[in-house]
Amino acid sequence: MKVRDIQSVIEGWAPREIAWERDNVGLQVGDLAADVAGVLVALDVTERIIAETRQKKANLLISHHPLLFKPIRSVTPHSWTGKCILALVQGGINLYSAHTNLDFTRGGTSFALAQALDLHDVDFLHKSYQLQKKIVTFVPADHVQKVADAMADAGAGRIGNYDRCSFRTPGTGTFQGNAASSPTVGKRGKLESIEEVRLEMIATQWQLPSIVRAMKGAHPYEEVAYDVYAVENKSTDYGMGIIGELERPVKLKPFLSRVKRALGASGLRCTGDPDKRIRRVAACGGSGSDLTEEAIAQHADVFITADVKYHSFHDAGDRIALIDAGHYETEHPVIQSVVNKLKQDLQHAGEQIPVHAAQTSTNPVHYV
Repeated sequence: MKVRDIQSVIEGWAPREIAWERDNVGLQVGDLAADVAGVLVALDVTERIIAETRQKKANLLISHHPLLFKPIRSVTPHSWTGKCILALVQGGINLYSAHTNLDFTRGGTSFALAQALDLHDVDFLHKSYQLQKKIVTFVPADHVQKVADAMADAGAGRIGNYDRCSFRTPGTGTFQGNAASSPTVGKRGKLESIEEVRLEMIATQWQLPSIVRAMKGAHPYEEVAYDVYAVENKSTDYGMGIIGELERPVKLKPFLSRVKRALGASGLRCTGDPDKRIRRVAACGGSGSDLTEEAIAQHADVFITADVKYHSFHDAGDRIALIDAGHYETEHPVIQSVVNKLKQDLQHAGEQIPVHAAQTSTNPVHYV
C-alpha cells in the first residue's frame, strides 16, 4: 500500500475540499508513491514525535496540525521547522497532515471529543456547508439501472445514512440527429420520439466531474443530455462543533470534574453557576469560541472548547456555562479516531500495516 492509498482513506472521510481555505492539508513531506511500512498518528510534529516514528519503524507520520503552515524561506537546522523537515527526510519518513478537514467532518475532532465526554444524540452544532449539486439525466428505460449504478459508484446519491438514492420520472424525449450523428435509436435527419426516464441524483460538488464521466460512460447515447443544479441543502456530513446530550442531568461542579478526568486536563478555565444543571452539551475541539452564540441559540447548558479570550467569558454571562479545557486536551481524542479508521480500512483491504497512536505528549502548556 502506498502513501497515496492512505491519503485516499483519510480524504474519503475528511475531504480536503472542506478544509479552511487558508489551511495547508495533505502531503507535507515525502512521496505519494512510497510504500507504507507503518503509520504513527500524532497531534503535532516535533523532533520527539519523529523519533517515536522511527522507534515504531513507521515511515508515515500523520499529524493533525500541519508542520508547514506558513511559507518558509529556508530549510536549515537553525529553526524548529527546518530541524523537523531535515529529520523527516533523513529518516525516510513521509508526513501527511489532516487539519481543519478533520475538524469539520462527521466523526472528526469534535465528535471524538463528544465520545470522550460520553454524549448521546450527537450532531453538528453549526451546519454551514452547502456542498451539494443535483445532477439530472435522461435515459432509455432499459438502461436506467446501469447509468444509476455507475453514478452511485462514483459517489452520487448519498443522503445521510442512505446510499444510491435517486428519483425517476418517465417521460418522452425527442431529438433529430444531423448528418454527422450516429444515433443509438432511430435514424439521422429524422425527428425521433422515445420513452425515457428522468434520473435525478444528489452529488457533492467535488465528486461531480467523476460522476459525470461515469454517467457518460454508462449512457447509451452518443450525446448525453444532463443538467446540474445548485441546491440549498445544508450538508449532514460536514459542519463545525457538536451538540449532544448527557444520559442524565448533572450539576456543573461535578461535570467539571468529569471533563477534567475524561480529557486528562490538569486544569480548566470556566464560568458559570456551580449548581447549574447540565444536560445539553455543546463542544468544539480546539479554538471554537466563535461558536458560543450558536451554542446558546441551540439551548446548550454548557459549551466546551479552547483558547477562550477573557472578554468571551464576560460575553457568555449567565446565558451558558463556558469551559476552556485546553487546545491539546480537546483535540487529542481524535488521534485514536484516526487510528481506528485506518485500522478498519486496512483490515478490510487485507493489509497488515501497523498503525500506532503517538505516546509522546506534544502539549506545550504546563500548569504549575
